[in-house]
Amino acid sequence: MKHSLYISGLNWHKIREKTCQIPQFGHPKSHTHHFFPPIQDRVFIKHILHPKMENDEFLKELNVAVRVVHMACSLCEKVQKQLISTNSDQVRSKDDHSLVTVADWSVQATVSWMLSKAIGSHISIVAEEDTKSLSRPESSSLLARVVDVVNECLGEATRFGLQGPDNVLSASQVLDAISRCSSIGGHTGRHWVLDPVDGTLGFVRGDQYAIALAMIDGGDVKIGVLGCPNYPVKDDGLKKYSQQNLILSNKPSGEVGCVMYTRKGSRKAWMQPLIHRDETLEWPNSAKLIRVSSISNPALATFCEPVEKSNSDHLFAAGVACNVGLRKKPLRVYSMVKYAAIARGEAEIYMRFASSTYKEKIWDHAAGVLLVQEAGGVVTDAGGHPLDFSKGIYLEGLDRGIIACSGHQLHEKLIGAVYASWESSNL
Repeated sequence: MKHSLYISGLNWHKIREKTCQIPQFGHPKSHTHHFFPPIQDRVFIKHILHPKMENDEFLKELNVAVRVVHMACSLCEKVQKQLISTNSDQVRSKDDHSLVTVADWSVQATVSWMLSKAIGSHISIVAEEDTKSLSRPESSSLLARVVDVVNECLGEATRFGLQGPDNVLSASQVLDAISRCSSIGGHTGRHWVLDPVDGTLGFVRGDQYAIALAMIDGGDVKIGVLGCPNYPVKDDGLKKYSQQNLILSNKPSGEVGCVMYTRKGSRKAWMQPLIHRDETLEWPNSAKLIRVSSISNPALATFCEPVEKSNSDHLFAAGVACNVGLRKKPLRVYSMVKYAAIARGEAEIYMRFASSTYKEKIWDHAAGVLLVQEAGGVVTDAGGHPLDFSKGIYLEGLDRGIIACSGHQLHEKLIGAVYASWESSNL
């Protein structure tokens, strides 16, 4: 059955070749870009997101989420380049001593504003950042920088088929957009879950980071979108660049950067290269299907773990790896890019064992977990139980840690190895 194509008031060829007026450094300038047909034109093209999407449930929400994450990736690329080249004062330390940058606040404000515009101001958003430190008098210059970055990004909304504000946002409006993301989630209703810059340390170092956006409905994750601006788009590129310890943000456009996305029940996940300023795109777009690896032999499997030892017990993970028969050195990667690596088939295993006093947050996992599951993988806690995203901002009841892998055979072996390692560590 051929999929319907409905475009009200616009000719398809005009959409492909449409030139957008984009403010650039305060001056409108004409550019031809990868162009997303605007939502307000009622473009309803199923193959743009999934070639064989039988069910329209949450299609509009997925459509908006993919566009918004593309916008956020564009924002982050610019901020990261400036941060690395100038080493300017764009980083702060939060009360828990973790880092927060201009990009964290700017992405949260941008995504919050765009979701409210496209979906409705009533939406519930759960996100990581607050405005406590940004609102202090001593942070006035930092706030001004955030406001500038947000307005520059919103000014390019038409590139992504979205409608930005009629006027630039004030500082108070930007703070309001950030503060709007204060929902605590839960098992009832619909909640958007955002990690504006997952892996801030990787971001600051020019390495891997992710923009993670998910939608939870009735306690169940329904949409997952991961923007990975520094993810190498070539097969096995993540391993290559990680081994060479390259600054990925310095790589040419087209070699790195993608958005991965999926929808609950689709049994498919997709990867689309990032949109770059001077390129053109022939429709249908360049999204391609991604799938987990078929490797089930632990000796051949690639194992991902967090870079920082404070985020996970590397020693216990090494014991599990030994017990299950893993032979390769772990691939240490910042952020939810580890989930992306499994979904794309570049790695087979991700194990995370945080300290007993640490509580995992839903924004650190929701989008990545769904991406792996719909790409054919398995994600549970270390006891083999499904992750519960219905209890608020924390993954309550988590048994020891999180296991994500490419298939059921590996998963069963890993769960057995966790139990064996746990017993031996408590002798």
